[in-house]
Amino acid sequence: MTDAPQDDGTGTLFEAPPMAEQERMVEAVLFASAEPVTIADLEARMPHGSDAAQAVETLKKRYEGRGVRVVQVGEAWAIRTAPDLGFLMQKETVETRKLSRAAIETLAIVAYHQPCTRAEIEEIRGVSVSRGTIDQLLEMEWIRLGRRRMTPGRPVTFVVTPEFLDHFGLENARDLPGLKELRAAGLLENRPPPGAAPLGEGREEEENEEQTELFEEE
Repeated sequence: MTDAPQDDGTGTLFEAPPMAEQERMVEAVLFASAEPVTIADLEARMPHGSDAAQAVETLKKRYEGRGVRVVQVGEAWAIRTAPDLGFLMQKETVETRKLSRAAIETLAIVAYHQPCTRAEIEEIRGVSVSRGTIDQLLEMEWIRLGRRRMTPGRPVTFVVTPEFLDHFGLENARDLPGLKELRAAGLLENRPPPGAAPLGEGREEEENEEQTELFEEE
């Protein structure tokens, strides 16, 4: 008859796997996951006593200088192609429909002024924001509802999502893309069309037309 496992004083009867094995586990989960994975999610999958945070850090160092990297996306982690090799993926990129001008402006305002309310977005844009624009960005999961403001009416706020950060390869909202990055991603034209009205001047009708076209395409 074998002896029962003894408590080692750490509150567990089982010894955690070696760090090299924990790295392999983290690598497997990140490689197989389509979405970034948090440390809490990793630890929930790994054997009791594992140190997912340390395993991620050592794995991150192991991948430095290679074709893929272990990167932080908000509060989560993912395996992504090295930025300097992105040109190799161009043939695999799916061509998607560009956002309407109204959606781009709304997204930019949320990203750079978050958390912000719909009224604040409209004040900055100078025109009303159609429900279709907000709904489109919510459906794309590039923005989400934030906390309500402790002001009369308790209006809801909007913030960008981890999916938005992941799309632009950002760790957090403090490292937002500029005009160059937005144009490279195909979200902005190189220059406004001739005769385009500036923000706040005759734009409400233009936005409504864009949204009509958007719904017709769907």
